[in-house]
Amino acid sequence: MWKRVKKFIQTYKRSLGILFLVALLWYIFCLPRPLFRDPVAVVLEDRNDHLLGARIANDGQWRFPEIDSVPLKFSQALLRFEDKRFYKHPGVDIISLGRALWQNIKSGSIQSGGSTISMQVIRLMRKKKKRTLLNKIIEIIMATRLELGYSKERILKLYSSHAPFGGNVVGLESASWRYFGKAPYTLSWAESAMLAVLPNAPSLIHPGRNRDALRNKRNRLLQRLFEHGNMDEIELELALEEPLPLAPAPLPQLAPHLLDRIQGRIKNTKNGGHAKIQSSLDFHLQELSEQILKRHHQVLKHNGIHNAAALILDVQTGEALAYVGNIRESGSDHGAAVDIIPARRSTGSILKPILYSLMLNEGQILPKTLVKDIPTLINGYQPENFYEEYDGMVPANRALIRSLNIPFVHLLQSYGLEKFHFELQKLGFHSIDQPADHYGLTLILGGAEASLEEITNVYAGMARVLNHYQESDGEYLSNDFRKIYLDKTPLSTPNKKDWQNTPSRIGAAAIWQAFQAMQNLERPTQEGRWEQFSSSQKIAWKTGTSFGFRDAWAVGVSPKYAIGVWVGNADGEGRPGLVGVRTAAPILFELFDQVPSSPWFGEPLDDMEWNAVCPKSGYLASPNCPRDSMWIARSGLKSASCPFHESIHLNQSRQFRVNSSCVHPTTIIHQPWFILPPIEASYYQFKDPDYKPLPPWMEGCEVAVREEKNLQLIYPKPGSKVYVPVDLNGKASRVVLKAAHRNQASLIYWHLDDQYIGSSQHFHEKELNPSPGIHRLTLVDEKGERIVCHFEVAKRQKSN
Repeated sequence: MWKRVKKFIQTYKRSLGILFLVALLWYIFCLPRPLFRDPVAVVLEDRNDHLLGARIANDGQWRFPEIDSVPLKFSQALLRFEDKRFYKHPGVDIISLGRALWQNIKSGSIQSGGSTISMQVIRLMRKKKKRTLLNKIIEIIMATRLELGYSKERILKLYSSHAPFGGNVVGLESASWRYFGKAPYTLSWAESAMLAVLPNAPSLIHPGRNRDALRNKRNRLLQRLFEHGNMDEIELELALEEPLPLAPAPLPQLAPHLLDRIQGRIKNTKNGGHAKIQSSLDFHLQELSEQILKRHHQVLKHNGIHNAAALILDVQTGEALAYVGNIRESGSDHGAAVDIIPARRSTGSILKPILYSLMLNEGQILPKTLVKDIPTLINGYQPENFYEEYDGMVPANRALIRSLNIPFVHLLQSYGLEKFHFELQKLGFHSIDQPADHYGLTLILGGAEASLEEITNVYAGMARVLNHYQESDGEYLSNDFRKIYLDKTPLSTPNKKDWQNTPSRIGAAAIWQAFQAMQNLERPTQEGRWEQFSSSQKIAWKTGTSFGFRDAWAVGVSPKYAIGVWVGNADGEGRPGLVGVRTAAPILFELFDQVPSSPWFGEPLDDMEWNAVCPKSGYLASPNCPRDSMWIARSGLKSASCPFHESIHLNQSRQFRVNSSCVHPTTIIHQPWFILPPIEASYYQFKDPDYKPLPPWMEGCEVAVREEKNLQLIYPKPGSKVYVPVDLNGKASRVVLKAAHRNQASLIYWHLDDQYIGSSQHFHEKELNPSPGIHRLTLVDEKGERIVCHFEVAKRQKSN
């Protein structure tokens, strides 16, 4: 026989060599790479590897990406149950195969396959081919090849990640969350044992059926683990008493909008490395944030307000710690699936502190510089304060504290629309992508759109500037204004070249002064009084409300955290009472209560100067000003000096103004006087009881008086178009013309188209019903001062 074999080999030596080579090549390359190409679920974890949520795989299976490591308890339970000689055999256990063969012959049917863990991995990879002798041989061969190319630990991870655990649950990690609601490394002995026996008979997990069979199988394995010293007697007793899970548990569903956002950017989810995302979020802070918004929603929904969003950032790293894109409980009818955080919404007043900071940074204003707050019409645009009142003149920081609209329109006009538009884009407001003229002066009052992400991030950048300025003894980091991080990002130490002596956008002193004002925000109550709001910890915060009550904002910063809140309706529906301070601010304060407090920002004195300022006007003190001193931004040294204090000449009794034409120069008393223009003064005097109007001229001195303006027209402005609506009854309404005089008690005589229409004293207003067309309005005071204004009355339209 051996001669025949030898002769056969010699005869077919070449063919056998080729066949051997083919077999060898097949053996070498028989395993695909990667072994598994099954689609996997997109999994979102927090910064500490805690599961936040997941999206089921494309084939409808709960198959998580490959597990990082196999927990010790599950590993010991699995090997004791499936393959106790796993670390000793080369992929095939001859003893187990022999025992399985004997059992099958003895029973006359297939009772056991004798498969090792390695062979089962091959079978899973081959999609559970039929249990035939040929397939068993292929599994044996491929299992040995698997052992040559993979470590034992990797083979265990492959099995644990792809084994079936009943229903549409595949892999240890998804099974651990679905059946026990916990991570695999927190499983108990009983839970590990149950999952170890389950792939052998996945149908045992069916709720309401096979409970005794599954429990007995688990308990037998626990007994074997005890007998082999894997657990002590007390652990065994406790494990045997543990109940089986009644039904699959729901997976955590925190940060679903962030999960959707991440899923949208994942292009390849077939390899686990692309489908498990470790976010920067903090599980407990995310959970608390969602609960807070849900609780507020229970109240807001009764006013038809159905949506809200919140974002919490770590100032130092720029990482998102909580990301609540919307309120899930609002339902699909109210756009619950819409992620508000990156969505563009009208900004309301939320940009005012940024303009205030930029103007401080360039020395155009000081913190208390007086700004106009009077009826205003600029190129047809007429801004209004929230409550239609005017202060005449108001300190810039007070305008910010009270979020007054008219003063900030004047500030923007002074700063420059184009420049402000440019700076916003450089700071990170990429949603403001239209030309500056598209927005006009409404840019500061909500005429532009930005996202909650952009708004919160810019304020975080401002806080970061202050932190770094203090830490570096007066230097700035070039990338303090940067994008937020949704993935967990390791902190890198800045290089020397990253630090600079000048700010990239806004200096530390300007930001610090803006934050000081933002600590003391006031808002009008329904009764018209001003009410101050405060938080349990020290924060700088700002609210905003868009036109039509469609968007309510609140953003706040501390040295460690920046928090942004939006409240409204995803479909843009406006609602009465949808105001930032009433709906978004309470959420902001409650969210700040969930994060640790920290000491307030240090005052950046290296970027400031102690300088004399005018206590009345807030400008740098002029020679005629009373003097006060305060810390101002170094750039403020180039600010203007006070334009309102002038030296006036009084008689000896100080009751009348005089000049050298009517009294002897030696008797004249020279006194500084705070003088505002007539319109500003007419409103300001009611807000400041210490304001003193100019004394009248002494009789006989007027002839030598230089021309001075005492009379001004408030409404209409020269060349403007006036609209007179028609009431619902079809009759024309009346238009109110307004004027201001430096001396309110002065008489003003009114003429329309050279026809006398009456006089006014103290309150200089006239109600008229002029016909459409161009009109000439003339006002003359009792001293003969005259102003003439041409205006046009538009064609009347019926009121809506």
